[in-house]
Amino acid sequence: MQMEPLRVRVRYAETDQMGVAHHAAYLVWFEAARTEYLRFLGFSYRHLEESGLFLPVVESLCRYRDPVTYDDVLKITARLQELRRVRITLAYRACKEDDSLSAEGYTVHALLNREGKPVSFPADLRAALAAALGSTK
Repeated sequence: MQMEPLRVRVRYAETDQMGVAHHAAYLVWFEAARTEYLRFLGFSYRHLEESGLFLPVVESLCRYRDPVTYDDVLKITARLQELRRVRITLAYRACKEDDSLSAEGYTVHALLNREGKPVSFPADLRAALAAALGSTK
């Protein structure tokens, strides 16, 4: 199950002194793509948090391949890479308009309750995630 890429335009504030997108901006863009991907699967962050569930990032990685500059447009894709009992891994690709790769990475998230304790994914969320994982293979 693949959603349309999230399109982001590099804002001036997201560039560094060298005129390229700051490395930290990619993680913000990955987060935006992740939020939309979960919404696409039928589970918004708001819904999860109102249900007492949280998905904090416990690990992240970004590999930078080809820089982008102010006003460039990126297409960010997110997909589920791994589903475990209490955590998920999502993979990301940030491509330029010509589909060349600008950056790629992943984030790992643990599912926590309001007390900050790890919990298993509820059946409906697990089923949606499993279906998404199955469709990417």
